Amino acid sequence: MITRKKASYFDINNIKYIDYKDMDLLRMFLTPHGQIQGKKRTNLTSKQQRALALAVKRARFMGLLPYVAA
Repeated sequence: MITRKKASYFDINNIKYIDYKDMDLLRMFLTPHGQIQGKKRTNLTSKQQRALALAVKRARFMGLLPYVAA
């Protein structure tokens, strides 16, 4: 049986660059506690997951996202 992997959100919406200033996009991939969701849950490729993690970390450093949820 051959299974196909679901297309990622970034592939469907033709997003090439994940901007750290796009809070609505980044919050889609965070848990309610503020953690980055895993690759299996988000259906992202490894490259996209690394770019997402980098964008979230940059947004946290700039003070746009909290490190932990209050």
